[in-house]
Amino acid sequence: MHPPPPAAGVAMDFGQNSLFGYMEDLQELTIIERPVRRSLKTPEEIERLTVDEDLSDIERAVYLLSAGQDIQGTSVIANLPFLMRQNATETLRRVLPKVREALHVAGVEMQLTAAVAFLTILQEESVSVHTYAHSFLQVILLHLEHRDTGVSNAWLETLLAVIEVLPKETLRHEILNPLVSKAQLSQTVQSRLVSCKILGKLANKFDAHTIKREILPLVKSLCQDVEYEVRSCMCRQLENIAQGIGTELTKSVVLPELIELSRDEGSSVRLAAFETLVNLLDIFDTDDRSQTILPLVKSFCEKSFKADESILISLSFHLGKLCHGLYGILTPDQHLRFLEFYKKLCTLGLQQENGHNENQIPPQILEQEKKYTSVRKNCAYNFPAMIVFVDPKNFHMELYPTFFCLCHDPEVPVRYTIAICFYEVSKLLNSGVYLIQKELITLLQDESLEVLDALVDHLPEILELMSTGGESSVQENKLPSLPDLIPALTAAEQRAATSLKWRTHEKLLQKYACLPQIISSDQIYYRFLQRMFTIMMTNNVLPVQKAASRTLCVFLRYNRKQEQRHEVIQKLIEQLGQGRSYWNRLRFLDTCEFIIEIFSKSFFCKYFFLPAIELTHDPVANVRMKLCYLLPKVKSTLKIPADKHLLQQLEMCVRKLLCQEKDKDVLAIVKRTVLELDRMEMSMDAFQKKFYEKDLLDQEKEREELLLLEMEQLEKEKQQNDGRPPGDKIFDKKRKEIKKSKLIRSQSFNNQAFHAKYGNLEKCTSKSSVAAYAPSVSGLTKTSVLSLTDDSFRTRNTSNVPPSFPPNPALPSTSRGTGSTADSKNGGSKDPPPRKAASKSRKSNP
Repeated sequence: MHPPPPAAGVAMDFGQNSLFGYMEDLQELTIIERPVRRSLKTPEEIERLTVDEDLSDIERAVYLLSAGQDIQGTSVIANLPFLMRQNATETLRRVLPKVREALHVAGVEMQLTAAVAFLTILQEESVSVHTYAHSFLQVILLHLEHRDTGVSNAWLETLLAVIEVLPKETLRHEILNPLVSKAQLSQTVQSRLVSCKILGKLANKFDAHTIKREILPLVKSLCQDVEYEVRSCMCRQLENIAQGIGTELTKSVVLPELIELSRDEGSSVRLAAFETLVNLLDIFDTDDRSQTILPLVKSFCEKSFKADESILISLSFHLGKLCHGLYGILTPDQHLRFLEFYKKLCTLGLQQENGHNENQIPPQILEQEKKYTSVRKNCAYNFPAMIVFVDPKNFHMELYPTFFCLCHDPEVPVRYTIAICFYEVSKLLNSGVYLIQKELITLLQDESLEVLDALVDHLPEILELMSTGGESSVQENKLPSLPDLIPALTAAEQRAATSLKWRTHEKLLQKYACLPQIISSDQIYYRFLQRMFTIMMTNNVLPVQKAASRTLCVFLRYNRKQEQRHEVIQKLIEQLGQGRSYWNRLRFLDTCEFIIEIFSKSFFCKYFFLPAIELTHDPVANVRMKLCYLLPKVKSTLKIPADKHLLQQLEMCVRKLLCQEKDKDVLAIVKRTVLELDRMEMSMDAFQKKFYEKDLLDQEKEREELLLLEMEQLEKEKQQNDGRPPGDKIFDKKRKEIKKSKLIRSQSFNNQAFHAKYGNLEKCTSKSSVAAYAPSVSGLTKTSVLSLTDDSFRTRNTSNVPPSFPPNPALPSTSRGTGSTADSKNGGSKDPPPRKAASKSRKSNP
């Protein structure tokens, strides 16, 4: 292959002109370098910037504020809260006067730093309120009207925080009295804007009489200011003033001002009046709402489409609150008009079809489309409020087409917002939740991961509502009527896995732990379990692997078939615990930790105890180190005297580690672990008072596991016979027993963080839990009931589903009272891990 010849007219030119061009480029480079050389400090400058190291913090601060440069003074002011904590008296006496002097000629950066430092000192309560007001308040007030708007706003924010803590007398003399002159028309616009915000804050600090006599005249004056910015600013403070003066004064003083401002020539003033009216709806009685506010709102809505799009954005945001506040006073015709107005906003901008490329669309049209998108996004935000407005019973006729449009909106922010609201919509619809099943599938299949991430936050609750038809009582599982759910869930996981947003993938896997309550055990086994294994063994992100591991343990916990459970357990031991890659063996230990948390002690001891402690002989130091951290939890699963032989094997493995371990870091952890193991008290077979709650919880877990086996056996017997044999009565009795009972762990595994410790599980036990375990009551959790309902026993056709696990030989297990050991694992060679291991992972024995 030869490089293509240069195109015509682009031939390389090494002539004189070209060389001159290169020389000019070199000269430009030298010019660029000159400022770098000039920026280096001369010895004289360095000497000037050097400070004696023997000076104390206070002395250094005084010196730098007096003779230092601006950047050094700014640093001192930023450090002022620390100096106040260290020595408040000396800081106020020596440093603060220098700060005042520096601020007189300070630039923007130092001013902003001082405003933040003063606010921090107030929040940290370094001095009393009286001392703070005496030392800092005048400095704050002095710089409120700084010519730079950003600096003025920073000092104003500090002042508003100070007003919250100052006593009334100080507020009156230092702030309210000077405000009378600051709010006059002769003052600058900036001064009057600051006065508006201060009045809004002061309204809650004085009694109604004082407000009426001293504050309301200023408020009226500012509401009629010649500048629309001042009128708008004062209008937005009327809500705070109304809360301070009470209902009667609000109706007689504030409401007339709002009515006048709602007709103002400035659009921003009218918008501020509208938003304030909406926020104050609860204060006004029915007559005021129907006779005064409703006509204003109707007029505002009618004119909104002819006004600026920013008016529509605000209107769409407040529409839900507005409809809620006016709900009881609207006639049917008015009710319909507001609903039609909302529907129109939901499709605003979607009717404008054009075939132009985005790059060819004029900028003003693009800006308009962005505003229309904001309007539809606000409509999605208000959708739950509109369901209440029309009544959930009328959802299908009135709002379902609008909901469909919002879920299929071309813009991601709109779909993202409706995905956030999906759970609220589901709760409001209650028994009508089945109406939005297709939209759930649509959002699960959305091309944007942001939409999926928003939906996943409440996915377990949504699916539970779908499965129970919105009723609180446990009903027959209704999700089989939604055949697209499982493909949508698997596709969503695949899409998250192939993206770079691993946190979304992790969250999705955590939420999938709710699936045993929603779909059948066979569906989970064939469609999700193998995928969890694949993620654990191949994914590159550790939190994702751990989330998959925990969810797999939950799937195993509620699996209905013993044969499938044994296959999963064997695969965990052989492919992870005895895998060639040390990374897989580390994940096996993570899985053991989740099994200890989720399953009973007897289950862990029977299947995982020996494979776990076998890893004390692992050739990789990181594996041995992780096992050492896990050993206390492993020991906590033993009960004496039934597990005495397992305790002996654990002690033997620890003893070998102490004697044979060559890695110094692992040996140090082993020694600490030995001390911890020695301090641990062992559980007994009989209940002990100190372990009562733990033993009670463990016994409930064990009863659930045994009950699953009994139910499986009864189901097999039922399938082998025709009709209703006598054993069927036992089957029904067992099922009724499950439905009536309540387990201690009323919360399902689906909402627990995958890294939750076993100790958190213990805290869930309560007095009601103990009562639930009384001999007269027995059974399972609500989550278990969902997985053991009638629907779970239906015959499912799985012949067309490829088996996820190949046939395996019989699973070696370690039951209590037996001492059989697991097969020896493979050698310590490791495959390249999915990601870089920690520094210790490079340590391995030859």
